[in-house]
Amino acid sequence: MADPWQRIQRIIASRREMIEGIPLERRWPAEEEGGCGVTGFASSLPVSGHHIIAPSRQMHNRGNGKGGGIAAVGLCPEDLGVSAEILEGDYLFQIAFLDESVRSQIEKTFIEPYLEVHHGEKVPTLNDYREVAGLEVRPPDVYRYFVRVKKEILERFREENLLTHLPGREAEDEFIYQNSFHLNKQFYSDPQEKKAFVLSHGRNMFILKIVGYAEQVAQYYKLDNLRAHIWIAHQRYPTKGRIWHPGGAHPFSGMHEALVHNGDLANYQAVCEYLYQYNLAPLFLTDTEVAVLLFDLWNRIYRYPLEYIIEALAPTTELDFDYLPEDKQKIYREIQFRHIHGSPDGPWFFIIARHVPRQRIFQLIGITDTAMLRPQVFAFSAGEAQVGLICSEKQAIDATLASLAKADSRFHRLADKYWNARGGSHTDGGAFIFTIQDGGNGTTGKKLLCTDKFGKPLGLPEDQVSWDHKIRGLSAKDDEVLKREVAENLRSGKEETFCNYFRPQVKGWNYDYFYRFVKEICQLSKVGDGSRIKAIKILTYFLDHQYDPGKMRRSCLQEILLAGLEEIFSSIPEIDAFPGAMMLRVDWEKRVALRKKKESEEILVVDAGAFPAEGKESLANLMQRAFNIGWQKFIVYNCRGQRFIGCGFGPQTASVRIDVYGSSGDYLGSGIDGMEIYVHGNAQDQLGQIMKSGKMVIYGDVGQTFLYGAKGGTVYVLGNAAGRPLINAVGRPRVVINGTCLDYLAESFMAGDPLQGGGFVIVNGLEFDEHGNIHEQTTPYPGSNLFSLAAGGAIYIRDPHFLLQDEQLNGGEFVPLTAQDWQLMLPYLQENEAIFGISVEHNLLMVNGEKKKPEQVYRKVRPGKIFALAGTGNQE
Repeated sequence: MADPWQRIQRIIASRREMIEGIPLERRWPAEEEGGCGVTGFASSLPVSGHHIIAPSRQMHNRGNGKGGGIAAVGLCPEDLGVSAEILEGDYLFQIAFLDESVRSQIEKTFIEPYLEVHHGEKVPTLNDYREVAGLEVRPPDVYRYFVRVKKEILERFREENLLTHLPGREAEDEFIYQNSFHLNKQFYSDPQEKKAFVLSHGRNMFILKIVGYAEQVAQYYKLDNLRAHIWIAHQRYPTKGRIWHPGGAHPFSGMHEALVHNGDLANYQAVCEYLYQYNLAPLFLTDTEVAVLLFDLWNRIYRYPLEYIIEALAPTTELDFDYLPEDKQKIYREIQFRHIHGSPDGPWFFIIARHVPRQRIFQLIGITDTAMLRPQVFAFSAGEAQVGLICSEKQAIDATLASLAKADSRFHRLADKYWNARGGSHTDGGAFIFTIQDGGNGTTGKKLLCTDKFGKPLGLPEDQVSWDHKIRGLSAKDDEVLKREVAENLRSGKEETFCNYFRPQVKGWNYDYFYRFVKEICQLSKVGDGSRIKAIKILTYFLDHQYDPGKMRRSCLQEILLAGLEEIFSSIPEIDAFPGAMMLRVDWEKRVALRKKKESEEILVVDAGAFPAEGKESLANLMQRAFNIGWQKFIVYNCRGQRFIGCGFGPQTASVRIDVYGSSGDYLGSGIDGMEIYVHGNAQDQLGQIMKSGKMVIYGDVGQTFLYGAKGGTVYVLGNAAGRPLINAVGRPRVVINGTCLDYLAESFMAGDPLQGGGFVIVNGLEFDEHGNIHEQTTPYPGSNLFSLAAGGAIYIRDPHFLLQDEQLNGGEFVPLTAQDWQLMLPYLQENEAIFGISVEHNLLMVNGEKKKPEQVYRKVRPGKIFALAGTGNQE
């Protein structure tokens, strides 16, 4: 068919009968808004569905038990009892039967007349759904059919709809799509006929969903027996749709993709009206369904490349649009002109798993809305097995990796890179794609690539190799040398001197030597309490600080270091075993033994692993109780997403210190008043909300809405902040961010005059490369909303090349840095140097090898006059 527009119009016309009798104005009552949990990972090796359970369970509290779902893409034919030819060529047609008495009718009406069935079976389940703890509603029976459209049926369909020039597989896709729509319309859409619905019908993929939680899907349908390259899951806290029904749960499918979504489409009705113009109508009445209808329309009917689909979903605007190349602006302007009225609006984040049969690839895609109103974290782990991960929370990513690494040594416990996407960005588009394609080890191997919206690959070090997890001893000579050097340097008595001696040596080591070094430090910890504390400080130093790992990967060294620290922590005597010891340990089993602190006891070490994320029996509550009976120093390790760490201690807690290891959860340090918290790695969302006073040090990145509404305190962040840090902060918070943040930094900041005791933020715009060297980021601040609508306080931003523009401000203004400003900043930058090793003289004031004056390096942003008049000084 020569004319693409004619092809599009004919496909749309063929759908006219589909929506007959479906009214445009029909919506189900909205449920209260909440944050769903979405997660997904793509692996170069096919892995069991068991591994989607861990991250789903980690985000159990993001659901409400009214809808959970899982999708898999890139399956193994032997697991499904079919040949590779059938798996690749047939449509995997899955129907959920709420009333199995209609199965015969459906088969006679929608399958037998039109489709050749090459294999059919009931999807295996447990004998009794009540075997799954907490599952209250019996999931539907699901039947799976491997089908192709009968040749004569397909030819008739093409002729009747003037689609004879449409390639055969495209026409077959469309027939399958319309056939499923008619089935859903007859057996699900009618309020009186909720008896069956199509879960999925794509090739080499399937969807399963229930009234319950995502992990219960995997348990009930026995997904331990199935492998796939991509798994995604959704914990539903729904905003629209038949929330009490499995049909309303995510994922939803267009054709060969499955989409899950966290958020709420504010323009749901407008999108429905847009879809009606193309003879499309939602049957499940949820915003997630209309999102996948849009994706399928622009992908399969318009044949847009993925970049254009993402642009249609999340249009590039404002300054980011101006930064695009002229030719791309022209294309994007046309896309927006044609489709802006169909673009989803409001807070949303999509994860899409899809099969692209014509290219023989599988893809995992994460797309964030341009306002970044929903949390999202991406990660990539390279090595013999590559994994790309996308989740609502970083701790769920770590849970996935831990599950994979426990089962197969080719996977790693920590990712090589974690990052957040900035919606609508001109640099990466706010979207990342993990693509699995042929080309891995062996003739049938797969490899995983990560690219952004524009197709630019994610850079990972090629000169560094990952650890193979094999433990090899050193030669007797090397072992003796290492032991002697460790012993000699420990005699100095100062951990800092010890670390400074070994730090530059690491780049010349291999994994065997580093592993043996860590084990030697662990051996030291057995001598006594003083030696144990020294060993903890040494390993923590190497965990936290940047240095050149040589040909090794930093993530692998951190994996070894964490294992060593956990070995030491786990060897600490339990709280009921050695009363009076300097350090005592409590875990989930021993929580009932928690008692008042004795005079000689100093540090309570808490194994967080088995504690629930929140609630009466949570880790946060145990720590609060411990504080109330005298404990003031805490080490918390083996964190797995526990929320609210450090919360609820009350005022005047200057004597409290908490050190956190592992994957801490949201709201850490929120509302604290005086205590110190050290996070030895990345932190998550809502860190330090309404913080009043105290100190926090983060040896990594921080998530969304960092220090929201904070009133005071001092915070140092080694890496980046995601979106919306310090919104609505008042009083006198003092913050140093050594990286940057995505957007909306200090929006509506109301922290008085920093030169008169008010608050401020220092942004250095730096990053470390894979060899521990410090570099300037491409821009000190990438967003279009810097200090937006602020009425007090200031931003001090390192911008020696004057890259920032007035257009990035919304109510603020650039003013020269004064000597008084520098005197205010300098003590905080000096402490920042003491904590992270980022030198004021050699890193911050050095530009292209030349030392500059502070006013040549830093720019000050203060509220504009109109907004400053609205401020109220140092609010409390």
